[in-house]
Amino acid sequence: MTSVITCLHHNTTSDDDDRVLLVMLPGAGIGVGDFAEHGMVAAVQEQRLAIDIVATCPALDLYLDGTIAEALHCSIVEPALTQGYRRFWFLGISLGGLGALLYTSIHTTQVEGLVLLAPFLGTQGTVAELAEAGGLASWSPSRSSVTKTEQRFLVWLQGFLAKRPACPALYLGYGRRDRFAQGHRMLAEQLPGDRVVTIEGGHDWGTWLALWRQLLDATPFATKGGDV
Repeated sequence: MTSVITCLHHNTTSDDDDRVLLVMLPGAGIGVGDFAEHGMVAAVQEQRLAIDIVATCPALDLYLDGTIAEALHCSIVEPALTQGYRRFWFLGISLGGLGALLYTSIHTTQVEGLVLLAPFLGTQGTVAELAEAGGLASWSPSRSSVTKTEQRFLVWLQGFLAKRPACPALYLGYGRRDRFAQGHRMLAEQLPGDRVVTIEGGHDWGTWLALWRQLLDATPFATKGGDV
């Protein structure tokens, strides 16, 4: 596969053999350098944790043709495995949150944890259908009008949240004035309260950085996995 994922690496000085590789996935229109420019990388480094970071910028076509998971695995995860990494976390913002979930739905055992900030969980029509059904837990694909790709993803997410496996851990942060907040609230309903952070913000970097700092203070990387 030809790589169409631009990456920037920010490695820790730690020589810990058990260090984490944190893959940062952006929303639409966000550049690969924006994670560092807006303080997301520094917020991790301030914690002095054994975490290496790869900031990414996948081509939007990977979402449109449904190959984002395969591209992430071939371009980032497989090479990292050969380098000795065994602990993988994903931070996904907006569309990047969807990318992190799509990757995890296929490579579930490869991912130790996910942090989703204002994740895009589907079109307005999809979110409206979930709300009409009473939420993600009560939604039924047999009566759904969403696309087959969305159905596969939502069925996986529904089952994952119902089973609450030990790994991967799932954290969610969003601004209460975010334009996608309706979908975020439905996801939050299925998560333990200590895995969800909300603030009075919108769909912007200031909100995402504040949420990221709060979630980092909850030490998500301290233990391997945990209940969803």
